[in-house]
Amino acid sequence: MEGGQERKTMVVAVGNQKGGVAKTTNTVHLAAALGEMGRKCLIIDLDMNQGATRALGIPSEAFLGTYEMLIGEEEPEGVIITNDDEGIELPENVHLISARRNLENLEKALLQKNKFLITQDVLIRPLQLIDGKYDYVFLDTAPNALTPTIAAYKAARWFILSAFPDPLAITGLTDAMMDIQAAQKNGNAALRILGVVLSGVDGRKTRLASTLIDYVEEAFSVDGRPSAKFKTTISRSTVVPEAQKVAKTVLQTDPSHKVAQQYRALAQEVEERTGRVQKAKSTERPKSASAPEVANLDEGEVANG
Repeated sequence: MEGGQERKTMVVAVGNQKGGVAKTTNTVHLAAALGEMGRKCLIIDLDMNQGATRALGIPSEAFLGTYEMLIGEEEPEGVIITNDDEGIELPENVHLISARRNLENLEKALLQKNKFLITQDVLIRPLQLIDGKYDYVFLDTAPNALTPTIAAYKAARWFILSAFPDPLAITGLTDAMMDIQAAQKNGNAALRILGVVLSGVDGRKTRLASTLIDYVEEAFSVDGRPSAKFKTTISRSTVVPEAQKVAKTVLQTDPSHKVAQQYRALAQEVEERTGRVQKAKSTERPKSASAPEVANLDEGEVANG
């Protein structure tokens, strides 16, 4: 807790029903950028491929993590990895609950413990236990509709969609939008799209990039209002894979690089859209009854966390 007061915890799922769209890269860099700003962030890796775990340099079998927490063998605070753990060097103010391959057996393990359990709700209690301890909890989801991913849709307050110039990117976004709609109708009516992050975009505006941008502008805009696309886009750059080779973020390896600055700008947008700081004018977000609802931060309105 900060200054004796509980933090207002924002639970944000990050995803797309397609892999290779910089989802994990965006998750860890956004958390790192918010951490620089003094926000305390927790990343929960919900992907059996351990994207966030590997990206932050955590040996996949070194710690108990998401699996043990979700089946009820461990409480969240018992599996949170911090810089207080030996040999760990996470970004400032960023903690992690790591993933292992055993996540692929999660549903089977849950049903063995309780065959009447609603497995998609298994994240709700762990998140309740850490509510007030973090400013942001990021749920790094897998590009599939297995139990950990569905659990994130059921438990999150906000959803960030990650998109990358790729022939299948639009299909992945469409599928994710349908999943968000399903979650809104089946137990998580409060879920809202916080925004769409476009990554891997450069100044040449390739055909794939232009197609993706046009789709996002159209699909996430209603009645002529601005789309849910974040103003900040993340440039394509070799600095990202170079940082990944040493299991660090660009903010750690090259803090003055334009990509690092872009993630800082993205973090500021997240702060504004979640109502943590005064938003800039003319950032009204679209809202539609026929599409997944997005953050609607009209003048004077502060979104509920």
